[in-house]
Amino acid sequence: MIRFSASVVAVVASLLFGFYLAFLNHLDPHQVGITWNVVDGTVAMQERSGWHITPPWVFVSRIDTRPTRVCITSSGVAVFNCKLVRFEPKAFREFVAVEGWRYWWLANRISFNLGYREEYRGMKDILRGYAFSSKQYPFIVVLRDIDEE
Repeated sequence: MIRFSASVVAVVASLLFGFYLAFLNHLDPHQVGITWNVVDGTVAMQERSGWHITPPWVFVSRIDTRPTRVCITSSGVAVFNCKLVRFEPKAFREFVAVEGWRYWWLANRISFNLGYREEYRGMKDILRGYAFSSKQYPFIVVLRDIDEE
């Protein structure tokens, strides 16, 4: 009978957790991953959902491709200007050229917009900025304009 000590179990668990952190990333069916190779500077996209094994020097940022409602709201006036938008994965290179590579989910995490019901954080904040820009960007698809009063 094989007996494992607590230290052996702790070492194996630590190694598995380290492997997970260094080499694995997971994409849901509604996500794409934009990768950045720190060593050679290349940017690529992971389109297939599921688990991906990458070297530790390749960072992956996940982007949700489902349609998202973004609005410009005001607490003083009951007028909403909203759009239904989605990220276009085929134009990911243009997105990285304009926005730069980073962990986009981290955008606007510290926000003190008291008085507004809706807080825009992460990729939703970035989508809102480009959706209401006067310039058209190929990585943002406006599916519908929504005006409510």
